[in-house]
Amino acid sequence: MSAWMVVEDEPDIYELLLAMFEMWGIEGVAFVDGEEAVAWINDVDSGRIKGELPELALLDIRLPGRIGGPAVGERLRQSKPLGDIAIVLTSAYHLTADEERDVIKQAGADRFVPKPLPKFFELRSLLESVITDRRARVPQIPQVNLPLK
Repeated sequence: MSAWMVVEDEPDIYELLLAMFEMWGIEGVAFVDGEEAVAWINDVDSGRIKGELPELALLDIRLPGRIGGPAVGERLRQSKPLGDIAIVLTSAYHLTADEERDVIKQAGADRFVPKPLPKFFELRSLLESVITDRRARVPQIPQVNLPLK
């Protein structure tokens, strides 16, 4: 089973995303703020987290606390086990082209997707294409075939 990670402070959004992932046969792991996500990444790095690691992270840019989505992405890129994960940034806030470029660069993100997020099948297709594109650039990422529904 494939796994995807969500860092989102809006419960309605992360619950909906986790439900969608489950329908797609994908295990979801969710965090409501950057501190919680970074603590989990630290646990992965130290070997305290076992099992399937996510192949994609969907990160809200603006989160409560001191650590935002771009900093979570930056921390993911520093992680040996998670450093090649596909990263998608999201935000309900309008970003200028310069702001978008800056947050993508800081996070090492593969894509920025403004909210509202695309609908069910469009979102799945978009996220799968980000993973496919990432694998093409970083071939050591294991190939996981997702079942089509």
